[in-house]
Amino acid sequence: MMQNLAIDPLLTGEVLWTPLLIVLLKVVVVFVVGLLATMLMVWFERKVIAGMQNRIGPNKAGPFGILQTLADGIKLFFKEDLIPERSDRFVFKLAPYLAFVPAFLTFAIIPLGGDFRGDKDGLVTWFGHQTRVQLADPPIGILFALAISSIAIYGIMLAGWSSGSKYPLLGSVRASAQMVSYEAALGLSVAAVVLVTGTLSTSGIVAKQSTLGNWNVIVTGIVPFFIFMVAATAELNRPPFDLVEAEQELVGGFNTEYASFRFALFYLAEFMNTVTMSALIVTLFFGGPQPISVGSTTIDIPLVGNALEGTIWLLLKVLVFLYIYVWFRATLPRFRYDQLMNLGWKVLIPASLGWFILLAAQRVGQSAGWDRYVVTISTALVLLVSYSLLVLAQRTSTNERKRDGVMF
Repeated sequence: MMQNLAIDPLLTGEVLWTPLLIVLLKVVVVFVVGLLATMLMVWFERKVIAGMQNRIGPNKAGPFGILQTLADGIKLFFKEDLIPERSDRFVFKLAPYLAFVPAFLTFAIIPLGGDFRGDKDGLVTWFGHQTRVQLADPPIGILFALAISSIAIYGIMLAGWSSGSKYPLLGSVRASAQMVSYEAALGLSVAAVVLVTGTLSTSGIVAKQSTLGNWNVIVTGIVPFFIFMVAATAELNRPPFDLVEAEQELVGGFNTEYASFRFALFYLAEFMNTVTMSALIVTLFFGGPQPISVGSTTIDIPLVGNALEGTIWLLLKVLVFLYIYVWFRATLPRFRYDQLMNLGWKVLIPASLGWFILLAAQRVGQSAGWDRYVVTISTALVLLVSYSLLVLAQRTSTNERKRDGVMF
């Protein structure tokens, strides 16, 4: 007997052959969907940027050039694989997988569909068994996502260190510092969502967002969403935070010495992480597979069942954020490294922490029966004074450095 493996009712009670086969089917589907989504994202980005820049873009391999990514992958697969003579061979070979695998593991906890209307709680019936349209739904799903996303940092750092060259090492140090810096702001914005929903389960977070007014982007006050969006962009090393790819400074960054299939893994990891992070944003802030509902009015897709309709809604919402990421790449200039670090440490972390304290104070005041407006104004004043002291300390430190001059 296996009890309490997850919230998914498929894995409660005795696990027989049919539930086991359903789980294996989910694994295959998630893997295939992840690969296809990554391939389509590469094509989508090239095509959209080409349209924004008045170019044609991919148009030879397959209809509308849709097979261009597959052609590039085949080309990279058959190219010569190079391993630097001074590299740590084992770590050098391992690093691309440490960057690529976490993207799939995070994708495993994303609800990809399901019927969340009424009391159905996202459950569907497959082969006579109730289950969720996601590979895994652990009670600590969001913590799992944060932990797995941190593993990608090791892949990038080890890739630069194991190459045996100073330029990849410098690139990996910069990339790791960037990802660690923005991880704090990202985690605090997720904590705001957990605070208002009262659950760490991704399906539970989706179930709480039944109507447009209950979407967490509104319930949390929009600020955590913007912080999460900016921090996620920096975590993904996407423009305007793509310091990893500042080729005019570091040749090619941490992956300079990589070629062939291992280079392709880093390339795919970036795009897979973009798809996964977009799906996570939709899950946390925009209702996931939930349809758009205003009051008692729900926008239904005709001739489509509720479970499949959830998958369509998720796809449409994810496409919006994928387009936004491409839009960023096509329009925004790259930050300087000092600007990037200042934004992370001096703006996003204080803002996310302050907003979390404000939401927590409102929840405490609500449970204690205090006046909501008095609690909000009092907390906002305390946070304003605290931020003013922080700015004053930063200015004093800057003036002292200018007066003393540089040390080296």
